Amino acid sequence: MNDKKQTRRGPATDNVAKFTIKQDGTLLATAAILLPDHRPTKLKSLLRHNQLAINGVPTRQFDQPVHAGDVLWVNFDRSFQVFSHPHIKLVFEDNDIIVVDKGYGMLSTAAGRPSDDTVYNIIKKYARGFSDKANVYVVHRLDRDTSGLMLLTRTKQARDLLISNWNNMVVERKYIAVVEGQVEQKEGVIKSFLAENQETFEMYSTTDNKQGQLAVTRYRVVKQGKKFAMVELELKTGRKNQIRVHMHDLGNPVSGDRKYGGHPSPIKRVALHATVLSFVHPITRQVVTFNSPIPDNFNKML
Repeated sequence: MNDKKQTRRGPATDNVAKFTIKQDGTLLATAAILLPDHRPTKLKSLLRHNQLAINGVPTRQFDQPVHAGDVLWVNFDRSFQVFSHPHIKLVFEDNDIIVVDKGYGMLSTAAGRPSDDTVYNIIKKYARGFSDKANVYVVHRLDRDTSGLMLLTRTKQARDLLISNWNNMVVERKYIAVVEGQVEQKEGVIKSFLAENQETFEMYSTTDNKQGQLAVTRYRVVKQGKKFAMVELELKTGRKNQIRVHMHDLGNPVSGDRKYGGHPSPIKRVALHATVLSFVHPITRQVVTFNSPIPDNFNKML
């Protein structure tokens, strides 16, 4: 029997149903199985009018791959609201979490003076397109100069569960950076205590555990060029500017990171991208994993 759960998003007139997908397949073929009372023309109409969504993300791609455990959303009354922004890609959403792919140069949240042009405000505005009372909560931030995967929640409960048990619930966080020079050791682990200069707000490494917080970064050289190297970095802790400081400590600052010893980059940005985010879903308790492709201009630097 299909797992069907009625829910509502947006105005109370909407009739939205959710179906848990039992086996891998493609969107339209799976919808035909889950909605046996709908003729092919009706299913194609739903698809054409953005009334089908996978894990909360609307799609018109009839052959989009779907997997066992995914959830098919069907809005029988009208189109789902479609998120669109030039610098933010909506990767995944459900009733509890939202995962986005943040572009370079965007603030995660307002720093100092209020700003509408932040990930938090833009996603909150999107959420309130479904309900005036909707809210979102930031679980972790990316620097303005870092692109890639970022996690928010729809509920305070989900946020609190993630933050209070962050080290145990996060399975994997990986970044890709293009760093300057030749990296002598092709892989290793960098450990230090990170502290902040209260005058310049810059982070720095210290051996004094009373001054800073433990920071651990595992790195591996993916490709070495003449002037730059592409490095995969895995965070074992999540401290402010951790990767940028540790690459500076290694003697290979991130390209474009002038704050931590880097020179101006040929791609005119800090070459740091959050590429893998894997964690235990705070409500379902299932491990969910998301990937973001390496920016094309990173490869061109090598």
